[in-house]
Amino acid sequence: MKYWNLKKVSPLILEKTSFIPRSMSRLFNQFKQDLNPSSDIETIEEIKVTRYQTLASIKYVLILLIIPILINQTAKSFILDPCINYIWNQHQPDIFLNESQEERAFADLQRFEEKLHFEMLIGKFQDASIINYKIKEKALEIALEYNHESANSIKNILADCISIIVFLAILILRKRQFSILKSFINQSIYGLSDTAKAFLIILFTDIFVGFHSPHGWEVIMEGILRHLGLPESRDFIFIFISTFPVILDTVFKYWIFRYLNKISPSAVATYHNMNE
Repeated sequence: MKYWNLKKVSPLILEKTSFIPRSMSRLFNQFKQDLNPSSDIETIEEIKVTRYQTLASIKYVLILLIIPILINQTAKSFILDPCINYIWNQHQPDIFLNESQEERAFADLQRFEEKLHFEMLIGKFQDASIINYKIKEKALEIALEYNHESANSIKNILADCISIIVFLAILILRKRQFSILKSFINQSIYGLSDTAKAFLIILFTDIFVGFHSPHGWEVIMEGILRHLGLPESRDFIFIFISTFPVILDTVFKYWIFRYLNKISPSAVATYHNMNE
């Protein structure tokens, strides 16, 4: 095993210490390949393999995206919707799933009351009974809205679980296509120029772990918690924001140090120069 590692590393060492520039060496290899009688056949075969890999990868990505979403919406509309609506309306006396929904509902009703009182002060309404009737009507409307939101949250949880199971089943049952997709992504990423690699690294790190990323993560977490009907706890959101981007930043740096530094040192150097 040690001997194999030495044999593996020695060509790289010789390439670094060679007196012939690497550009000349690549030019010579390209010239030698052009003179090879079977080079045209090899090129055609490479094009066929690349074309098959690209089409298979696109097809697999579409399957991974479309089928779980399709099953999610189908199960939610035709199976979960009638069942959850019946169970929730018949056997659930509460309207709200959590305190966050209550706070939002009360805030909506309070804003409506303040608007009516303002309109009464400027003379738009003269009778106070009209205001009470409108407030009662608005309260019923808000109750129906949040009752529907609570039932939808339960449907979202069940439908999302079904989608995750389908997604994992596709990954497990189609391991060959997953390997092709992984190879295609690796070739696409490592085939980029050093400047493009550095640009993508800076773009992703600034989006997910940059200075302005906490605001984006806060909006995303509030949307996810509301989608699943979970309490929108500010403490939980702030703890998540203070830890998860740090973990992502560590993963990015480890990937740069562990893999990219070995495969493309010049890309790492370009990244550092662009980041300064």
